[in-house]
Amino acid sequence: MEDFRAYIAKEGLRTGGTGSKVRPVVSCKGTTCQYGLIDTFDLSEKIHEKFFNGYADVKLPHKFKIGVGGCPNNCMKPSLNDLGIVGQMVPNYDSESCNGCRVCSVENTCPVHATKVINDVLEIDKEICNNCGRCIGTCHFDAIPNGQVGYKIYIGGRWGKLVNHGIPLNKIFTSEEEVMDIIEKTILLFREQGETGERLSQTIERIGFENVEAQLLSNELLDRKEEILSSELHLAGGATC
Repeated sequence: MEDFRAYIAKEGLRTGGTGSKVRPVVSCKGTTCQYGLIDTFDLSEKIHEKFFNGYADVKLPHKFKIGVGGCPNNCMKPSLNDLGIVGQMVPNYDSESCNGCRVCSVENTCPVHATKVINDVLEIDKEICNNCGRCIGTCHFDAIPNGQVGYKIYIGGRWGKLVNHGIPLNKIFTSEEEVMDIIEKTILLFREQGETGERLSQTIERIGFENVEAQLLSNELLDRKEEILSSELHLAGGATC
């Protein structure tokens, strides 16, 4: 085994990706795809270094999987991970520039039918829009000239015998720093408030999504980081693979 570890280490690979801990990060190909909105490779490497390597000895109630998707196409199913990140492009829509075209190029482009010209003005239904960015630059009068890059974060997803779709936090984050903070706070919350043997989805169901979201959007967990990490918790761990 030691010979094997030494051999794969020459290519920057290592063993130790199982157990009740942060697991290796999974991502799609990001901006090498025509639909990619964020550099998933770069973000995944940062997550890998800080949480897979940096938190390697942190014992959790169960496995903790992180997925990074470049756009709302969700090819690698980020919302089915304990924490999933989805790239966003929030359209900067200027209604003053809209001419209410009878044949609207934006309306015809939108793949989820979130846009519609009503009373000679384009309207975007925020409840339907998934911020895929396909509408940007399609208006002949520059009503949507650009967009804001962002990150949508899902928590509590899981795959396997018991499937659970992650729930999105009610905020589009606009910086990698915010994303890294949310990941860290989620891990700290899971370690402190999760029961040994349960996945994050079960912790959220037990203590309530609104409660979890409120904690993740505040800094209280980070303020108590050292206290949470030094606590003797989950010494046996719940993951069997």
